[in-house]
Amino acid sequence: RIFTREEINEALAAGNREAARRLVPSVDSSGHGTAVAGIAAGNGRESQGQYRGVAYESDILAVKLGVADPLGFPRTTELMEALDYVIRYGVAAGQPVAVNISFGNTYGSHEGTSLLETYIDAISNFGRSSILIGTGNEGTRGGHTSGILSQGQPVQVELSVSPYETGLSVQLWKQYADDFLISLVTPSGTVLGPLAPVIGPQTWNYENTRILLYYGEPSPYSTAQEIYFDFLPLRGDFLQSGIWTFRLMPQRIIQGNYDFWLPSSAILNSSTFFLHSTPDTTLTIPSTASYAVAVGAYNSTYQSYADFSGRGFTRVTRQVKPDIAAPGVNLMAPKSGGGYEPVTGTSFATPVAPGAAALLMQ
Repeated sequence: RIFTREEINEALAAGNREAARRLVPSVDSSGHGTAVAGIAAGNGRESQGQYRGVAYESDILAVKLGVADPLGFPRTTELMEALDYVIRYGVAAGQPVAVNISFGNTYGSHEGTSLLETYIDAISNFGRSSILIGTGNEGTRGGHTSGILSQGQPVQVELSVSPYETGLSVQLWKQYADDFLISLVTPSGTVLGPLAPVIGPQTWNYENTRILLYYGEPSPYSTAQEIYFDFLPLRGDFLQSGIWTFRLMPQRIIQGNYDFWLPSSAILNSSTFFLHSTPDTTLTIPSTASYAVAVGAYNSTYQSYADFSGRGFTRVTRQVKPDIAAPGVNLMAPKSGGGYEPVTGTSFATPVAPGAAALLMQ
């Protein structure tokens, strides 16, 4: 459903929120989009202009992502449709657009070559557009670790799994030409494996945890190989907590680079992390796209990069990211339902940059 400028203005003039929602029945239940839009282009009217956005006289074109169908395409597909709509609208209107994407996830090879990232690179060539994407908040959350394997030198990667963790996935990305065996050591010391490097799914059970293992193949968008572990409760509601160890045993090494990623820390308990994590390559996808401006956050009080802010480089391709950093700690932003509140994160640093881009393009 498209709500026009006239319909939105009519709702704003309705006098109260209930009447307005009868005309425009769309609500920001999380407050995330309200804060982002307000920082980029809010008029600050409720604060008498004190907390107005960067490009406060800009027109706002907002596209709301829906809830993905469990049996349908993922939300990245909706993001591509949203970008298509925004860029086409700008071209048809003869106006430049500064596109804010405060959205990302950790799933992927982080090379900047996935379908979504390739699409962003391609669509950035249409019209007069600047596409700006936040780098995520995974910098210090312990969700990434990496290293380089050498022939004859096994490596152990230790993962702390918190009590009461209801589910967990682990991605291991490597060069397809590199061969190494993988064993999984349980918290009690039981060794599962070496796991057979067979393309397709496998299943392992240990006490109250089931491990689904999937060896992937190179795709049209990446020459890397993914080895995916899905930890699920076998009996009860929770995984077996403790230290799980991935033992990597080199067989034939050409390059040796490997990277592990966990899901976003927002859906994990705080005690679930890699014991020897690395803050590099903690960019969330799609801020890894080559032709998008990746926006990190800095703390304007201390004039330093915010520790939580995702950072580069991209995997294998070694692109320097983020491209720019903006204030992202305790920014005052409008909240859903009225009023203002301080917000922190790269989601809220990002709209500062498209606000600036809009001013440059006017």
